[in-house]
Amino acid sequence: MNKKDLEYFKKKLIEEKTAIEEELSGIGTKNPRSATVWEATSGDIDVDSADENETADKMEELEENSGIVDQLNKQMNEITVALDKIANSKYGICEICGEPIERDRLEANPSARISIKHAHK
Repeated sequence: MNKKDLEYFKKKLIEEKTAIEEELSGIGTKNPRSATVWEATSGDIDVDSADENETADKMEELEENSGIVDQLNKQMNEITVALDKIANSKYGICEICGEPIERDRLEANPSARISIKHAHK
């Protein structure tokens, strides 16, 4: 992959990372022990003065946010791996066969780690 292509995909990955961080900031907070891991939150609630329905709603919201945060954390991790690969000149190489990953696949998913032929196995 040439330098121009690497810069193009690096820009796409950084834009995707920024969008994910914005989404995460609406439903979670960064884990103070990790710069890259987020934890789900729900709106503040005073448990002592809250009624049972309000507490149940907040618990449901937290559970829902947890699933979303987990998925976004996984996506963030994949982006971090891809950016590391760009820095180490290993980006766009299938982790299974060592061949270049198809450009169409990288366009659709810039953090792809394997080629299309291995994705469906």
